[in-house]
Amino acid sequence: MTGAAKRIVLETLGWVLLLLGVAAIFLPGPGLLGIFAGLALLSQQYDWADRRVEPVRLRAMLGAAEGVETWPRVVASCLGAVALAAFGVLWIVRPPPPGWWPLSETWWLPGGIWTGVTQVVSAFIAVGLIIYSYRRFHGHPEKADELREQIKSGGGKSGD
Repeated sequence: MTGAAKRIVLETLGWVLLLLGVAAIFLPGPGLLGIFAGLALLSQQYDWADRRVEPVRLRAMLGAAEGVETWPRVVASCLGAVALAAFGVLWIVRPPPPGWWPLSETWWLPGGIWTGVTQVVSAFIAVGLIIYSYRRFHGHPEKADELREQIKSGGGKSGD
């Protein structure tokens, strides 16, 4: 692959991941992970993206650390991943709307099979991230404090 073609592919992939990450903040999915991945790719071409990679990484790591600080949070995270997978399977199976459904049938489980597939994939990603976070941060509150301090001090790189 030529240098220009590689740059175009990486830049396009970076923008797609960044936009999907922003969307995943509101939709099921690992939003900060997508934003970080997109910024990491775009940082190879743009200074503005390079300046934002480390602060986003630190906030994502802090979210991971805080998500496993206590057992209720670990359990809630796991239940959230299971619920996400269950809803994904519901979307994939797509049963007929129940009798109590007040809207048109077209509004029952909108988005089709790919909505369910992305939910199930997001659930698997969530479980992997929970395991990673648990192994790295659970029982080590000093690691979360260190991340908070790094964020407070500016996140490693200077701003605009």
